[in-house]
Amino acid sequence: MKSNELREMSDDQLQATLNQARQTLFKFRIQAQTERLDVPSELVRNKRLIARIQTIQTERAKKSGAPA
Repeated sequence: MKSNELREMSDDQLQATLNQARQTLFKFRIQAQTERLDVPSELVRNKRLIARIQTIQTERAKKSGAPA
């Protein structure tokens, strides 16, 4: 998911996407420890998605003046 697509989302949609990405990352980590991952690059891709979302949330919090 591109950062432009994430920026167009509302705060609630961003939070839902973040929660889903964290759950997926957890599943990938468990799968990596117990069995082989089909696509190991998905771990990195998911971590980057989480970082993008958190960055956008921080930018929005700074614009609104609310603490992060």
